[in-house]
Amino acid sequence: MQADHEDPAMAHLDPLPREDIDDHELQVMLERYLRIRKFIPNSVLTMARRPGIAKAFAALNQAILYEGSVPEETKMLAALISSQASGCRYCQSHMANLSSIFSASDEKIAALWDFRSSPLFSDAERAALNIAVKAGQLPNECDAQDFAELKRHWDEGQIVEIIAAIGLFGYLNRWNDTMATELEEYPAAVAERTLGNWGWDSGKHG
Repeated sequence: MQADHEDPAMAHLDPLPREDIDDHELQVMLERYLRIRKFIPNSVLTMARRPGIAKAFAALNQAILYEGSVPEETKMLAALISSQASGCRYCQSHMANLSSIFSASDEKIAALWDFRSSPLFSDAERAALNIAVKAGQLPNECDAQDFAELKRHWDEGQIVEIIAAIGLFGYLNRWNDTMATELEEYPAAVAERTLGNWGWDSGKHG
């Protein structure tokens, strides 16, 4: 008799229902996710089994992506291409969604992998995206020349923001790809619309 196998497209841990979370501070953070993204990420609902981890993550996410002087669009696109390089399809869909929310056109998101030649990207964006795609790969191939180009367009504080956004998704890529986090319908639809020409699908997250 053949052994039974788990469905490969199934999360290893289910997200907690929001009504089962009794931490008020975390509930406030979840409401912010709902307001900005139109849904609450299953990744955060899974972390909510340890509210301290979920709240620390949410605070770091807020400080990196939504504060500072680097345009949110640039940080979202950097996180998206880093996630494309690392292969996490859950994060790809979420960052396609957030890139869209923060003014990136569908055409620009679809052209992201061609950022070096596409006229849709500025030289400053190219410098940030070059670092992001190299940092998303293993081994990491960022070098002094990449940073010299970054410094031509961004000050040191802004460079910290850009690298922090990439680093944040180093964590999220590993979290979601390891957990096989179930992908929500809303970001999946955005990814299919914007990344479909690259053959995007939800993979293990579907």
